[in-house]
Amino acid sequence: MPDLLVKLYELPSMEKRFGALAHEGITVRRAMAYERHIVTAWVRSSFGDGWASECAVAFSRSPIACHLATREGRVLGFACHDATALGLFGPTGVEETTRGKGLGAALLLASLHAMAARGYAYAVIGGAGSVEFYAKVCGAVEIAGSTPGIYRDRLNR
Repeated sequence: MPDLLVKLYELPSMEKRFGALAHEGITVRRAMAYERHIVTAWVRSSFGDGWASECAVAFSRSPIACHLATREGRVLGFACHDATALGLFGPTGVEETTRGKGLGAALLLASLHAMAARGYAYAVIGGAGSVEFYAKVCGAVEIAGSTPGIYRDRLNR
């Protein structure tokens, strides 16, 4: 899976996506420190130990580099940045039963806008699973020769 590059100075607006989700009772927001144990446990059970470890690192950043999609006190999805490396977006995931509602796109844009607000001009999406999705939502382009990228020589259990 290739890495992708995103121009943070040409991001689409988030308001329309957030408004549509709000009509369904879904909020997209930055995670709070007191939620770390809940969010990392949810990420671990939904996506595994590796992503939970990266999510924990995102909680150690100031401001916290993890965004959530929530409804009625439940986590529906998450997106992190500056976890595995500074300037790197991910991991991100959405609960299987809520996929297709635009949560992934909203979480992606929330993280990318947060990175832009911190002064980044570009973001890298590491090991992108769906190049088409990222190209459509934020104009991401493939970085030539980026496979396997930063995720080479991964430890096994």
